[in-house]
Amino acid sequence: MKISHFTSLTAILSTLLLGACSTVESRIEEKPAAFAAADPATQEKIRKNVVEVGFSPDLVYIALGKPDEERTSRRRGGEDMTWIYKSYEQEYAGTVPSGYRRYVVIDPRTQRPVVYIEPVYTDIYRQHADERIRVIFKDGKVSAIEEVKS
Repeated sequence: MKISHFTSLTAILSTLLLGACSTVESRIEEKPAAFAAADPATQEKIRKNVVEVGFSPDLVYIALGKPDEERTSRRRGGEDMTWIYKSYEQEYAGTVPSGYRRYVVIDPRTQRPVVYIEPVYTDIYRQHADERIRVIFKDGKVSAIEEVKS
């Protein structure tokens, strides 16, 4: 049986795309020791994407995934780390002219071609990112969680 290059490429791309999806379960498999060290109540919170003060960076990663932005601030006593998670939306911004469409029709009366030109419009959407959660670490543990309520 001969497999085409297209079939092979499709299978590879599907595997890569499915592997790129990060879920709580896939992150637990990435860091099983950190998850197993947590008590059952904490494990249940992590499965529900809930983080609390005192969590380690590994537990926050398992619960929320990779942050969209990481910031580090240095202080006399050490380093503080802030993980920022954002939500992304698209908002409709209107339509703009994007060209013209030309089509030819035969005039039934004269049997001659008639050319019609009409404008073409395209919908425009803007990508919009809002901060959703900030997780602040001091000395390797969550010290504060700032959450935007909408």
